[in-house]
Amino acid sequence: MRAVIVQELRIYPLKSARGISLAHARVDHTGLQWDRHWLAIRADGTFLTQRTHPALARIATALGARGLCLRTEGQQPLDLPFDGPGLGREVRIWRDTCEAADLGDAAAAWISTAVGEPARLVRSLPTPSRRADARFAGPRPVPLAFPDGYPVLVCNQASLDALNRRLPEALPIERFRPNVVLRGLEPFAEDRIDCIQIGSVRLRLVKPCTRCIIPSIDPRTGLRGVDPLPVLRTFRFDPALRGSTFGENAIIEAGFGARIERGAPCEVTEENTKS
Repeated sequence: MRAVIVQELRIYPLKSARGISLAHARVDHTGLQWDRHWLAIRADGTFLTQRTHPALARIATALGARGLCLRTEGQQPLDLPFDGPGLGREVRIWRDTCEAADLGDAAAAWISTAVGEPARLVRSLPTPSRRADARFAGPRPVPLAFPDGYPVLVCNQASLDALNRRLPEALPIERFRPNVVLRGLEPFAEDRIDCIQIGSVRLRLVKPCTRCIIPSIDPRTGLRGVDPLPVLRTFRFDPALRGSTFGENAIIEAGFGARIERGAPCEVTEENTKS
């Protein structure tokens, strides 16, 4: 196997908004620090994503010393603190229900204008009650903020290159919203990886990521473009998961509080079959 390195590190502070490319990222108990810690919801607490609200893709995110700044065309920037007051409210992500901090009426007005319908903004609690699916993550509880299901998403640049050779137009890796992008692997070698060691941080790959329509949405415009799903179905359909897969969901087994650096070497442990 060739030398494997971390090619990119990305976080998405507001779920389904634009991501941030980082030179280094701190590893927290819920994943990369501040990844998917903010969430747009309907009045009934149901989460919003680009699947139904592609305008979220036009919201740019930036982290400052005190919090998150959101920007979108035609609106003044919105600053959201890392902590501070917020009314507790229940939110729903897929089948999970958990508590979050509602960020108030001014934030609600801003996100309502951005997505074009009444909505509110919430922030994850410091100690979230939500957990990854133990069927894949194992018996040790794995806390989650607001990702779809697991703390970290790992993608392989060579797999994207192989997919792009089958598509009418090449897609950038950001369409697949990874946290960690690896370089130096063979295409789809991630299917066989058990663990990735990056310095003191150990990631265990636990479940292939089944894909929806989000990779077809241009993250700059919010408009639909080339959809990789029909092509993925021809060679990446997983009958057990009932979906087409690209990338691997991971949990953190060691290295909480450490930093991952872009360009860092990785030690990869493979297994013969993915359980």
